[in-house]
Amino acid sequence: MQKELIFVLDPMCSWCWGFAPVIEELRTTLNDEYTFSLVLGGLRTKGQMSWNESAKAYLKGHWRQVSQSTGQTFSDSLFEKVFFDYDTYPACKAVITVRELFGMQSAFDYLHTIQEAFYTRAEDITNLEILTSLLHRSESDKSAFKTFFESDRAQLLMEHDFAKARSMGANAFPSVVVIDEEGHMVCQKGYRSLHELQKLLK
Repeated sequence: MQKELIFVLDPMCSWCWGFAPVIEELRTTLNDEYTFSLVLGGLRTKGQMSWNESAKAYLKGHWRQVSQSTGQTFSDSLFEKVFFDYDTYPACKAVITVRELFGMQSAFDYLHTIQEAFYTRAEDITNLEILTSLLHRSESDKSAFKTFFESDRAQLLMEHDFAKARSMGANAFPSVVVIDEEGHMVCQKGYRSLHELQKLLK
């Protein structure tokens, strides 16, 4: 049994965007030792966050902290929107749809594409049309994506991912779950630097 690294995250979690370069570095340097997979977490559903000045100020400060800690780029353009429903479920379901239709590698690529669109350009990745436009594939693939996204199966798979994350104890995002050759599991909750994870995975 090959060792496995499972990344549990949410596309609209700012620490998960901060973690994106770490994921890619690990996938590049450890691909001979580990298989990599992605489980979606479901950070916040529709209507859970009031879009008012105090919420915007909280998010802005939080994003600045993540940017300073990780070096990732954040735009403040989102906070110019009069209304925004910070619902992370559509983005989670979109990544799951790509994973199901086009495979795990495509899911990682698509995750980073929509994260970048949201955090650096304030594109509304709660919107299916925008999520579809960010899928850089053929029109027939985009059509298949939209059909699957709106299916009961996509909803079921998303709920399954959320349950799997909870069952592994990954209730903070990002989390990294390490499974060794014997099937023993260790869950690292919260953001970790590349150096911290490299030490852990030696």
